[in-house]
Amino acid sequence: MSTATATKKAHTVKPPKVKDQPLLIGGKWLDSVSGKTFDTTNPATGEVICQVAEGDKADVDLAVKAARKAFQEGPWSKMNASERGRLLNKLADLIEQNKDELAALESLDNGKPLRDALAADLPLTIKCYRYYAGWADKIHGKTIPVEGPFFCYTRHEPVGVVGQIIPWNFPLLMQAWKWGPALAMGCTMVLKPAEQTPLTALRVAALAQEAGIPDGVINVIPGFGPTAGASISGHKDIDKVAFTGEYTTGQVIMEAAAKSNLKRVTLELGGKSPNVVFADADLDAAVDGAYFGLFFNQGQCCCAGSRLFVEDRIHDQFVEKILKKARSQKVGDPFDAETTQGPQVSQEQFDRVMDYIQAGQQEGAKMLTGGKRVGSKGYFIEPTVFDNVQYNMKIAKEEIFGPVMNILRFKDVDEVIQRGNETFYGLAAAVWTRDIAKAHRLANSLRAGTVWINCYDVFDAAAPFGGFKMSGIGRELGEYAMQNYTEIKTVYVNLGS
Repeated sequence: MSTATATKKAHTVKPPKVKDQPLLIGGKWLDSVSGKTFDTTNPATGEVICQVAEGDKADVDLAVKAARKAFQEGPWSKMNASERGRLLNKLADLIEQNKDELAALESLDNGKPLRDALAADLPLTIKCYRYYAGWADKIHGKTIPVEGPFFCYTRHEPVGVVGQIIPWNFPLLMQAWKWGPALAMGCTMVLKPAEQTPLTALRVAALAQEAGIPDGVINVIPGFGPTAGASISGHKDIDKVAFTGEYTTGQVIMEAAAKSNLKRVTLELGGKSPNVVFADADLDAAVDGAYFGLFFNQGQCCCAGSRLFVEDRIHDQFVEKILKKARSQKVGDPFDAETTQGPQVSQEQFDRVMDYIQAGQQEGAKMLTGGKRVGSKGYFIEPTVFDNVQYNMKIAKEEIFGPVMNILRFKDVDEVIQRGNETFYGLAAAVWTRDIAKAHRLANSLRAGTVWINCYDVFDAAAPFGGFKMSGIGRELGEYAMQNYTEIKTVYVNLGS
């Protein structure tokens, strides 16, 4: 991902007016069975944007029936694969044509700066759909030379009806990561967007209808985890569940999936990623990368470089530069082109981050800057930097998911490898050094699903992403993600007399 520079377009896009939102089942936009709705709020002001239909078990049941019918009777799984690819490309075209509207919706509902939504979220979303559009007609099995007069081959078939539960930090992008491989493979879906950020998921679902994706293939049920989410993960007629979010919720989902029907599970969970800066690094590049790796998206990134290890020899110089950068940021209105940091997504997340800041101070970490609320409304927090962080402190062990940087000193390679791996997470890591042998040693030794060398937060739809240990099961993106939505069938044909 890359941050955006201020553009004229960022000045002209305004917060959109949004009407109350229904849910989507079987191609129809409906109220929830219960008639309940919930508020979705603007985190920059705390004001209600609109009412959203609140789905629960009854709505999930209807959505699963629609998805099952579309899978077994409808045209999607039986459609020519190249036609599925064409429709995925058409969806990408429509997202591109409506990118200003979608970026504005994302900023309004999530709070991220509009310029970031335009420069990162939308381009990566569009590229993801295009990438999987290209895969649709390239999914095939193999012929296998077996013993005897038999012709043996494998078929790669769609897994079936898929339940997908996405988070609030990158709503558009997480939707694309889930929908792209599932649609290319020929699966049908029931999606629950995060209750904090349902608006772009519903808008993209409408664009999918416009693109010609058949009714029932895509179903969207806004709602809450204990009701709609639990109904998806424990549903006996869902063949696979995919979840991105916090690890304890992932454990609940995995248990529900096992008890219901042993449905396939993929989980992309949290992280406490080590970001290691050696004395021989390009210091300015490392400072920029470390800042971006932690503060991008208000620190609300599962792969944030939230344990920043700085070698003793450059510690003071590094801290001076990072403080200058932190103090130069503009925290405020996401629709202001000069804003570099928006609000946290909700009051709950704001309170959580502030609790961690208090814990850091109480445990003896040295807060060098930040730590306070910005303004009197909305959920804004100053960029906060802690130094002298010790390995056993709460802020050094737990995922904060906010704009709080923790700086830890280290002396040598062996120490930082050991300390870097002292976590039950394993989502990402980074190393900054000019020594290529040292860089590869850390890349090989750190237990993480992605390791960046002299960069941070580089993503491409072709490259897999996921975690070791408690950071998850399975991979998003790339060819690897297709495996999550594929059943492999072996066929023997007797060629003997």
